[in-house]
Amino acid sequence: MDNFQHPTHQPAGKKVAILGGNRIPFARSNGQYANVSNSEMLTAALNGLVERYNLQDKRLGEVVAGAVIKLSRDINLTRECVLSTALSPQTPAYDVSQACGTGLQAAFAVSNKIALGLIDSGIAGGVDTTSDAPLGIGDGLRKALLKLNNAKTNKERLQALLSINPKDLIDAPQNGEPRTKLSMGEHQAITALEWAITREAQDELTFNSHKNLARAYDEGFFDDLITPFKGLTRDNNLRPDISLEKLASLKPVFGKKNANPTMTAGNSTPLTDGASCVLLGTDEWAAANGLKPLAYLTHQETAAVDFTGKKGVKEGLLMAPAYAVPRMLERAGLTLQDFDYYEIHEAFASQVLSTLAAWEDESFCKERLGLDKPLGAIDRSKLNVNGSSLAAGHPFAATGGRILASTAKLLDQKGSGRALISICAAGGQGVVAILEK
Repeated sequence: MDNFQHPTHQPAGKKVAILGGNRIPFARSNGQYANVSNSEMLTAALNGLVERYNLQDKRLGEVVAGAVIKLSRDINLTRECVLSTALSPQTPAYDVSQACGTGLQAAFAVSNKIALGLIDSGIAGGVDTTSDAPLGIGDGLRKALLKLNNAKTNKERLQALLSINPKDLIDAPQNGEPRTKLSMGEHQAITALEWAITREAQDELTFNSHKNLARAYDEGFFDDLITPFKGLTRDNNLRPDISLEKLASLKPVFGKKNANPTMTAGNSTPLTDGASCVLLGTDEWAAANGLKPLAYLTHQETAAVDFTGKKGVKEGLLMAPAYAVPRMLERAGLTLQDFDYYEIHEAFASQVLSTLAAWEDESFCKERLGLDKPLGAIDRSKLNVNGSSLAAGHPFAATGGRILASTAKLLDQKGSGRALISICAAGGQGVVAILEK
């Protein structure tokens, strides 16, 4: 590359700098954080950021964060967490949610206001726990309780009580897509089959993710990106001793009706608890507060696909980034090869590989993306160089902040460069961005 003597076609407005980030170690569901709430985790991540960057009593432009899985007590979650930190209570805050893209969308919300000159600083974040998932009452019980509340006589009250069925006491959480009833893993198993993604390729990507994350920890890369929490100093899904042989021994858990199922618990991201946040601001605000920009958020794109086949060609649930990236590249005046780093969220190893395969496929790029030729292959040595979700875990809304902060630090360490960020999300959505230094 030419050391970026020719900048990309950036939108007009103020430059948006990523000034730092912080997260708590991610933990496997029902483990270390089993009794910890969304509020506690997000507050811990925010407090770590405030302490690291001396933000005590500062009034920021706003704090934007969210959670995918929320309890009723999580109403106004982000604002309540801000009030529990040392930030000025005059800092406004609000929640956003877009499935696994929540953390990155929160950053877009803050960065867009900074670019427009409406604010000069802000924090974006996300948090999720599947250990503390909400349990609702069944619809039958809800109706019976309404009848009981409206009853005028003892006979009516007794009839309402007798109408309660034990099976209606709890409404179990659902993990499937509302429109298909298929889990995300089952959806991805279909996509993996369509793109002929092999078990060996998935296991190799998983192996590299764990090895890269372990090396990054050993080298101290995360020392200024993570705040220890509840006895954890590292993500506890990380397996430094992982081997291809161990991965090969695991039985498939998704797509088991297929003749040759390939997706296992090893090459799929586990349910995870955690929180992350990122500090953004203008160059002027950074200088006034003694902070150095790590990188700049220069481009963003969000896409969605028709994964139900309602309006034509049915697309894979997690394939939206394959559509979002070329749109963003066209606007930026870049090719897929113009990057030093590729940070692609590893919801499943097969999802990453399916997306990469699509970009190399001539018919997909012509017929579905409307391009004259394939986007082409990437240099795999630049992919998730410090590990990603398969190793770290994936607390849905917290993944965007993790990726943003670590990618910005990578670019800062290099001194110059460009990185592509890609995150797939439930509901057939994809959120992507470009960072530059």
